[in-house]
Formats: sequence, C-alpha cells, structure tokens
Amino acid sequence: MPRFRETIPVDDYVLDVLLRDIVGHDRHPAAYLVYLFLYGKGARSRWRPVKASLRVLAQETGLSKSAVQTALELLRRRELIETKSDHATATPTHRVLRHWRR
Repeated sequence: MPRFRETIPVDDYVLDVLLRDIVGHDRHPAAYLVYLFLYGKGARSRWRPVKASLRVLAQETGLSKSAVQTALELLRRRELIETKSDHATATPTHRVLRHWRR
C-alpha cells in the first residue's frame, strides 16, 4: 500500500468560497473536483502548469471526459485556470490561477 508523504496546504478561499460558489451556486461539482485535482498537482510542482489531457483528467478524477470538458470550460470562464496548447492535437497545459492571492 502506497503511503502519502506530502501534505499540501489548501487556501481557505478554495474551501470556504469556491466550494460554495462552484458546487452550490453554479451547480457544477465536477468543476470543483477538477480544480482540486489541478490545484494539488500545481502545488506539488511549485505552481508550474499541469500537463493533462481530457482522458487523464477523467481517469484521475473518476469523471467522464464530457464532464471534465464542461468543468474546464467553467473554470476558464471563471478565470480559475488558464489552458494552453501548442497545436490542436497537443496535450494541453493548465495553469491554476489564484486571483485571491494578488
């Protein structure tokens, strides 16, 4: 059984505000799960962009690819992530944005 060796601090804003806004107000719990996944990966890599395809995000979160795609659209619209891709078939990178830290 693998042991988890690292504790990742999560901003209060993510727990107290985003949970209520995304799950309660927007009614998109999948978007919150995708954000938490990307937040964790981003924190572990010192906030470098996270390279992940729809398939990988779906596998890692337990969501369908269409749910992940909808979640990413919401997160981009709310300016919680920024997604870039070198070309149409390249694996995109997702940068977690934390506007409350400005």
